[in-house]
Amino acid sequence: MYIAISKAAAAAFIVAAAAAPVAVAASAHAAPTSVKYYENCTAAREDGAAPIQKGQDGYGDHLDRDGDGIACE
Repeated sequence: MYIAISKAAAAAFIVAAAAAPVAVAASAHAAPTSVKYYENCTAAREDGAAPIQKGQDGYGDHLDRDGDGIACE
């Protein structure tokens, strides 16, 4: 499907698009959002934090082997 527009309309669109703010998506490799970070489950257990529920401080996907939302179980 093609839409015919004038050169003036096309130029106005390009200028408006160039001036519009651009949102930047978050990186897939963003830093962990929790305040506590455990390199492994041994460290979490030594700190008395295990098991850690998803959403709790210290939870990380790298600690949840089976992906059920409970780390270091």
